[in-house]
Amino acid sequence: MAKITRKPAPRKAAVPKKKAKPVAAKPKAPAKKSLKATRPWTPAEIHEVFSRFRKANPEPKGELEHVNPFTLLVAVVLSAQATDAGVNKATRALFEVADTPQKMLDLGEERLREYIKTIGLYRTKARNVIALSAKLLSEFGGQVPRTRAGIESLPGAGRKTANVVLNMAFGEHTMAVDTHVFRVGNRTGLAPGKTPLEVELGLEKVIPAEFMLHAHHWLILHGRYTCLARKPRCEVCLINDLCRWPEKTV
Repeated sequence: MAKITRKPAPRKAAVPKKKAKPVAAKPKAPAKKSLKATRPWTPAEIHEVFSRFRKANPEPKGELEHVNPFTLLVAVVLSAQATDAGVNKATRALFEVADTPQKMLDLGEERLREYIKTIGLYRTKARNVIALSAKLLSEFGGQVPRTRAGIESLPGAGRKTANVVLNMAFGEHTMAVDTHVFRVGNRTGLAPGKTPLEVELGLEKVIPAEFMLHAHHWLILHGRYTCLARKPRCEVCLINDLCRWPEKTV
């Protein structure tokens, strides 16, 4: 029988691979100018800023309504993630019936919720107000403590709350940093910082003592009504010639 020999199949010619087109590098966006890299404020400039604030508003007041240190403490605790106007609307009736820790305890958590239900997180806040009222009675003789540590030990009260109460109720030279003060401190370059505490300590370091009693109110009001988050009103700003913000519109 004849032997059958099979011829190997011809190999396919290799197809040369297409070279990948070089990807053009995207142009890098220009880096934003760091406030820390700008020319630092001089003591004379800082004095001028707060002199202008003082001249325009010699006795600035906080916008939270209260009748004593206790109601101020309660109002500040309720103001977290809420507007001062919204808190005032709820507390006007509340403080008529509960303006002391004992009266607040007598009111009770359930009835307190009815007064403050228009405020965000009202259930948690009602629980905290009742708890802090009880602690004031059991540990502080029914009085708001005059130390930061004492206030911070109360349920619902943090550093900002302590700074507001110490300043407004007891005349301490504290710097309460809310969203407005944080923005102004960073945007103007007065006290750049990544955290509220950094901005607080930075402002305390550079603001002259003669302005510290009212400084946080001036900065809050400036941020709330002039140095707005989305569209700053640079054209009416009292300090636009000194401000270090690279994007100011004047």
